[in-house]
Amino acid sequence: MEPLFTPIESVIEQSPPWAALLEGFYRRVGHPLPTLVRLRGEQLPQPYRRLLVHSRDMTPTLESYYNQPLGLTVLSRELERDTGTYMREVVLSAAARPVEYGAIRILLEEFPPRTQRLILKEDRPLGGILQDERIAHFGWPQAFFRVTADTRMMEYLRLEEPADLYGRRNVLLNGSRRLLAEVIEILAPVAP
Repeated sequence: MEPLFTPIESVIEQSPPWAALLEGFYRRVGHPLPTLVRLRGEQLPQPYRRLLVHSRDMTPTLESYYNQPLGLTVLSRELERDTGTYMREVVLSAAARPVEYGAIRILLEEFPPRTQRLILKEDRPLGGILQDERIAHFGWPQAFFRVTADTRMMEYLRLEEPADLYGRRNVLLNGSRRLLAEVIEILAPVAP
């Protein structure tokens, strides 16, 4: 005999824990997070593999790829003063063309006061600030994924139609392996 109902656990699609940061921004505006399909680094097609599968910051990586400095547009933000946590949803652009959409959580208290001010000024990507301020750190990618662009991603990346996009969840650690930031980075389509 067939069950009269389907258990709710099988109906609700859970987002992976490593996507919680991005899901939080989606939830704030009442949108469901699109399905993120986890991939191994070697499963990403080129040039996405070259752009995502490494421990460097995305800012200098994309600046080198596009041979342009990156601009920053902050779409939304949240500052929790009691915890020193600053989160923002962003688009990075090269020559006014969107090249990355993402979300970042920055632990401000892990940075010197001058760097905190530069971060909160919101006119440069974190990776560029860390490089310019010579703050020792390294990236530790936690997950790579594919996602079909939803209407929000299409708008932010100026896409005419849905496309498969590739991204990663990365954490930035200082020399003592203390967490500086976590970031979800989703690249706009790029030519091989």
